[in-house]
Amino acid sequence: MAKHKSISQAVRESDQYRIRMFKSDFLEKFSYVHPLVPVFLYVPVILVSSYFAFAKFHLTPLQFAGMFLAGILGWTLTEYTLHRFLFHPPMKSEFLKKVYFYTHGIHHEAPLDATRLVMPPSVSVPLAVLVYFGVMAIWPQTGLAFYAGFILGYLFYDMLHFSTHFFAFPWKWYKLLKKHHMVHHFKAPDKNFGVSNHLWDYIFRTKYKHKSLS
Repeated sequence: MAKHKSISQAVRESDQYRIRMFKSDFLEKFSYVHPLVPVFLYVPVILVSSYFAFAKFHLTPLQFAGMFLAGILGWTLTEYTLHRFLFHPPMKSEFLKKVYFYTHGIHHEAPLDATRLVMPPSVSVPLAVLVYFGVMAIWPQTGLAFYAGFILGYLFYDMLHFSTHFFAFPWKWYKLLKKHHMVHHFKAPDKNFGVSNHLWDYIFRTKYKHKSLS
């Protein structure tokens, strides 16, 4: 497990852990993402969505808060579902093995490659657009508040995921989440699918149960 280090140091040292994904140098280049890219992409999205929720749709603070929190909760379920069912599909065919490797397996094989920890914009941006139109179709008046919360949930997940591999913060809640994720990586890849929270692992009974020494 990596010791606490800076983001720039983690990125610089990634070469020694890197596994090649594509034969094409062009495709290979676009498989690397600096871990701060999602911050620069999605903080403006959150701010603009929040602004127009009030300025265009005239939500009350209570309406905004309710839908914003619902959006965060919606992300946590999305995070769990994607991680459990898309990133860890049953290995019943060569196709599914390739799906696993390109979507998530590369991260399990090289967990200290800091340039392959956050979601590439080539994937996250189209998904963010799809989510936007889906949310606005369901909630035309209050959807922007939900969307802002959803994107914040995603951003927190991406940054927390990165930090669990490279940072050693002293906070108790952080240590619990870090331990939860490290168990998924190094002990039980079929358990502990939540990264930003344990909620859905508890609900769907996929939380790893540590054996008692007594």
